[in-house]
Amino acid sequence: MNCKILFLFISLAINYTTIAQGVTCSAKDKEIFISRIANLKKEYTPKSTFGETIVAVGKTFLGTPYVAKTLEIGPKESLVVNLQGLDCTTYVENILALSLMLKNNKDDFDTYTAYLEKIRYRDGKLDGYTSRLHYFSEWITNNEKKNIIKNVTGDMGGIEHQKQINFMSTHRALYPFLKDDQNYKGIQQSEINIDQSTICYLPQDQIAQHEASIESGDIIALTTSIKGLDITHTGIATREKDGHIHLLHASSRGQVEVSKLPLVEYLKKIKNNTGIIINRPL
Repeated sequence: MNCKILFLFISLAINYTTIAQGVTCSAKDKEIFISRIANLKKEYTPKSTFGETIVAVGKTFLGTPYVAKTLEIGPKESLVVNLQGLDCTTYVENILALSLMLKNNKDDFDTYTAYLEKIRYRDGKLDGYTSRLHYFSEWITNNEKKNIIKNVTGDMGGIEHQKQINFMSTHRALYPFLKDDQNYKGIQQSEINIDQSTICYLPQDQIAQHEASIESGDIIALTTSIKGLDITHTGIATREKDGHIHLLHASSRGQVEVSKLPLVEYLKKIKNNTGIIINRPL
């Protein structure tokens, strides 16, 4: 779930249009996609590892504005395409979708939206507001089920994350779509399902000793001590010239950037951070 609840936001004026059944996208975003995928294909090296591809694609978004609530468009849930402004989750989703396109030698918009839907929604199918993977811990377990990523935290000595998740249902007023009782009940059921599953995290004080095992391109999720919440932020691991893992992410500071501090030091400055979950794209 996500950074969008916890930070101050900037906004973009975007004229959205429904361009296909269930897909909401501005003409500008469609143009950006066409241009971006063409440029990425020119630069793509098939011999690169998938992690290297993810980092390379991710860095082409450096400087893109951080914008929250980009998916809360219109009266009902649709597959929103927004490449002009990204929050931490939509940044990761778009990078993953574009990287999969390069890996599979695809360049058409329909394939892109199909990948985006598969990544963003429970079991890969958009079926209303509650089908979106709002909580990032469920995003992880469901995308692992779809063989898109593998949670490798347990292999690094991670421990079970034991916590009741209910932030959305206990903060109903923050979410306009939860005014609808059916959506509210659906989110409550999602929270019950999350509580019945298990997921490992690597405590903050153990990350340094396992840093060498984190690979560029891994998707990093930041766990929190905030009541009812699982994850506050996410980004992509990148090993920089100093030899350390840094975080490539859509930062609430205002844009997509690489953290100036290595991940270990960066996390120490984040209030309520308890550790991370490491997910390796397949």
